[in-house]
Amino acid sequence: MEQLTEYKEQVRTTWSAGDYDAMMRQEGLYEVGARLVRTVAVGAGEEVLDVACGTGNATLPAARAGARVTGLDLTPAMLERARERACELAIEWVEGDAEELPFADGRFDVVLSTFGCMFAPRHEVVADELARVLRPGGRIGLCAWTQAGVGDFFQAVDGYFPPDPPFVDPPLAWGDEDHVREVFEGTGIELSFSREVFVIRHPSAEAAVECYANAFGPIVMAREALGERWADLRNDLLELFASHDAELPAEYLVIQGRRASRA
Repeated sequence: MEQLTEYKEQVRTTWSAGDYDAMMRQEGLYEVGARLVRTVAVGAGEEVLDVACGTGNATLPAARAGARVTGLDLTPAMLERARERACELAIEWVEGDAEELPFADGRFDVVLSTFGCMFAPRHEVVADELARVLRPGGRIGLCAWTQAGVGDFFQAVDGYFPPDPPFVDPPLAWGDEDHVREVFEGTGIELSFSREVFVIRHPSAEAAVECYANAFGPIVMAREALGERWADLRNDLLELFASHDAELPAEYLVIQGRRASRA
């Protein structure tokens, strides 16, 4: 579908803008990937895939746990920074699409994604792909923001972006247990859920907005496109972060899954 291809090219451009690694470091969000690796109990020698890995959110912690890790992302700029962060770690980096994983059926013991595959447009397609590349007895571990977690942020910025095409599922739907059960229906994955909170901290509301305006791709692109309206979005973001004293408690859903072993 031509429209889908164009949409994904736009996604690449958006996430190439700014400095995602700098934002992750400033907010301490890499800790969530490390938490997920511990939760799923990634072990030495396991074959692990981190889908929509960004700059190595769960990829690097999994490799440090001794796993043989592949990090996949749609955006070459993300992978370039991930390689730099990996230093001496032996990780395979692959440019690819969460909706069309370039791997054989049943290749991986563990499939992970930390706030990554939730932004792919067609959730059921993604779920089918995650399940397809998982071995019998293998585990899935995903983290997705919930409506309660970052809904205020999405609400603050949504009015400044053009609406998504009709084929794009809302990212925050991944933070709803019923939706996740629905998209994984028929895949043979047995699911379980828990909720955690990560407090996004900045020195001040002004520092938070400065971080997003210069480092977070979607806001960087919005700042460049909005012209005079950028002042309105900036004020809305200032108000949001000021209302939380620059500390935003962000809830996320932890999705764990297991494929049944062969009889």
